[in-house]
Amino acid sequence: MDTHSLHLPADVRREVTVEAVIALAAEHNPGDITTSAIARHMGLTQGALFRHFPSKEALWEAVMDWVAARLMARVDAAMGTHSDALDALEAVFLTHCDFVAEHPGVPRMLFGELQRAEDTAAKRVARSLLSAYGKRLRLLITTGQQRGELSSDITADAAAAMFIGAIQGLVMQTLLTGKPQHIRSAAPGVFALYRRCIRSQP
Repeated sequence: MDTHSLHLPADVRREVTVEAVIALAAEHNPGDITTSAIARHMGLTQGALFRHFPSKEALWEAVMDWVAARLMARVDAAMGTHSDALDALEAVFLTHCDFVAEHPGVPRMLFGELQRAEDTAAKRVARSLLSAYGKRLRLLITTGQQRGELSSDITADAAAAMFIGAIQGLVMQTLLTGKPQHIRSAAPGVFALYRRCIRSQP
């Protein structure tokens, strides 16, 4: 971090810190990332870091808040780009995959939080994110069914679960191969299969 960044306003410093954690998570096990490592990555002392976050848990919660706000903003924008439900779902699918490619540390942190036994603030934010995402998908799918664009034989719950599961499957492959950009090239083909499953048949 350059010397200019040492004098950033508090809100900007918080966001820069969150982005630093996400960058570290792309290369390291999120559970092993210490506040010392974060401070060192940013060229700060731990004391300077704790002036903005009273604890590591508070920092992890801020990271999840950052992820939720930005991912859902992109999802909402993508949904609004098409009137047809299938096209809107495809836009959301590709947008989500682009987000993962841009921020490969995000799924590592998200999966890490959801696997923790204790009910942390960050875990609650992650659950809320998944709940809000699923709700939007179910509404879009139901609307598509009402318009005759999507099959009436499917349930919105199952179609939403399949949608999220397809993305999670692609994410797991990127984590296993260490090639986060692969998700961009694989996403269109996976969505094409999903489209066939849920579209209304003539």
